[in-house]
Amino acid sequence: MSHPVLVKAGRLIQVGDIVGAEAALSSLVESDGDDALVVALDDFPAKDLLAVLRDFDSSRESVVNLLVSPEQFARAIVLERRYGDQSHERLHGMINSVVFRAGSDPGEFIEAIGEIEGGCEVLADYLCERGENIEHFFKTATFDFFADADESADDMTDEERLDALADPGVNRPFLTHSEVNDHDWMELAWTLRYQHPEIFRDVLLILRARARAEGLAPAGSAPSSPANRPPAEPEEESAL
Repeated sequence: MSHPVLVKAGRLIQVGDIVGAEAALSSLVESDGDDALVVALDDFPAKDLLAVLRDFDSSRESVVNLLVSPEQFARAIVLERRYGDQSHERLHGMINSVVFRAGSDPGEFIEAIGEIEGGCEVLADYLCERGENIEHFFKTATFDFFADADESADDMTDEERLDALADPGVNRPFLTHSEVNDHDWMELAWTLRYQHPEIFRDVLLILRARARAEGLAPAGSAPSSPANRPPAEPEEESAL
């Protein structure tokens, strides 16, 4: 981390001045342009980047949120669990403001998060309060418990439904993207299922494993195999 701006931002974060750190990073954009910050963030510690991202959301925009790359965001967001935020409020704010920022491709961010160790666990944290909705969406392809549902998979077993996620001929959207375009959990779940079905499957199995541990397992859900258990947390310095 040799760039003077990164050194300054890192020192400000150490003393708890997150706003000052964000301003220091933003100054690089003002002096050298957007690309300069994007390149510089590759050398910025993920824990420090997360500290800045946590302090801003869609209601309080940051240049960093607008320019962070999918890979940089993924490296930072997997450290969010170190904060022990049981409400996951900050996680929701970060994902919604960055993944669904204007002009972005949410699928690129989801893929980057899903591919990094601990990424599916973080996505499960984001969706944990919507476990029943996600299970219903998996079985019926709709989020509304009282709306017409896709009945094409009614005769499938749970394992067959899980396998069918990888088959684009079977796993076709019942709802259009415009019907779930909320820049929130429904759009993320829809994008997961139809654009990244392997990640959706892993996240669903993590949610099920948690539900079983709490005695809330959905009826008919298959037990989690070792390969589907939540990944271990990355061995990186604590973000605290």
